[in-house]
Amino acid sequence: MELKTVGLTKRYGPKTAVDHLGVTLTSGVYGLLGQNGAGKTTLMRLFCTVQEPTSGKILLDGEPVREMGEEYRSLLGYLPQHFGYYPDFTALDFLLYMAAAKGLPDRTAKKRAGELLEAVGLAGESRRKVKTFSGGMKQRLGVAQAMLNDPKILILDEPTAGLDPKERVRFRNLISAFSKDRVVILSTHIVSDVEFIAEEIILMKAGQIIQFGKPQDITAEIDGFVWECGVPTGQAERYAASWNVSNLRNEENGTTVLRVIGERPPVAGAARVQPNLEDLFLYCFGGNEG
Repeated sequence: MELKTVGLTKRYGPKTAVDHLGVTLTSGVYGLLGQNGAGKTTLMRLFCTVQEPTSGKILLDGEPVREMGEEYRSLLGYLPQHFGYYPDFTALDFLLYMAAAKGLPDRTAKKRAGELLEAVGLAGESRRKVKTFSGGMKQRLGVAQAMLNDPKILILDEPTAGLDPKERVRFRNLISAFSKDRVVILSTHIVSDVEFIAEEIILMKAGQIIQFGKPQDITAEIDGFVWECGVPTGQAERYAASWNVSNLRNEENGTTVLRVIGERPPVAGAARVQPNLEDLFLYCFGGNEG
C-alpha cells in the first residue's frame, strides 16, 4: 500500500496551513512532529477527507482518494484530537454505536467490539459508563473505535495529550501492537511519544516538511551540534534562559550539567554528545512550543 500526496495545499484565507506538500508513505509507523500551528492537524484532516485541499491531491496506490469515495473511507481509522464521546453510553454500547455508524453488520460489530475491548485493556470495564473513565481509558476506547473496521490507514491526532506518563507508555505500546501491515500516522508535539515506536519521522514547520526519515538518520544531521557542560547550580537558570537547553541534571557537587544545542560550544571545554530526536526538534524550533 502506498499513500502519497502531490502538491497538497490547504489555505484558510491568507493563511497557508499545508504548503505544496509531497510525501510518500507505506506500511509502518510515522511520527508527525511539529509545533502547534505547524499544519499537522490540517494534514491529518486532509488524509481523512474531513477537509478538501485547496490544490494538489492524495493518491492511494496511484488512485485519487477523492474519486474512491466510500471505498477509501472504509480503509480509514481516525482518532481526532478532540474526540466526542457519549458520556452516558457504556464502553460496549459506544463501540456498537460507532460500528453501526461505520456500517458493520451486527454480528461482526459485537465480535469486533469484544476483541478490541480486550486488546485495549477495557474488557473488564465494558459495562461502565464512559463518563466515569479516566483520560487514558477514554483514549484507549478512542483507539478501539478507530480500529473497528480493521483499517489499513490509522490516523491519530495528539492521542497522548493530557495523559500521565504511565498512560502514555501504555498508549505507545498499544499503537505498536496495532501497527502491523498498516500505515499509522501519529501526530504529536511530545517527542518522546514517537521516539521509540516510529520507524520514520516527519517534521513539519509552517505547513512544509523540513525533515523526513528514520530517527537515527535525521538526528545524524546535527551530529556535532549537541554539547554537555557543567555550570554552577546557582547560575543554571540564567544560562538555560540564554542557551537552547534540552535537558539539565543537578550533580551533588553544586554543579548542574546542561545539554545544549548549538553549532558552537557554549563554553570552553564543553563536550560533544550524541544527538537524539528531542535535540533535533529543539535545533529546528529553538525550544519554542509555539
